[in-house]
Amino acid sequence: MAIYFVYVLECHDGTLYTGITTDTERRFLEHKEGKGGRYTRSRGVKKIVYEEQQPDRATASRREFMIKKLSRDQKLKLIKVNS
Repeated sequence: MAIYFVYVLECHDGTLYTGITTDTERRFLEHKEGKGGRYTRSRGVKKIVYEEQQPDRATASRREFMIKKLSRDQKLKLIKVNS
């Protein structure tokens, strides 16, 4: 069973993008090369600002959903507390 990661990227326009993957560095490069989601293709990505490990895809998807529901300020606090 694969280990999953929930990650948050900072885009060039200052917005934050949340996703899941089994390999954060590979996925970041895909986003950077324009092979990620439409959101990051249109905004470009600067850096990974947050990641956390999850034991499986279902848990990672639930956590991704929870993070996506947070306000920008709450996401920034999450990033700051865990950096």
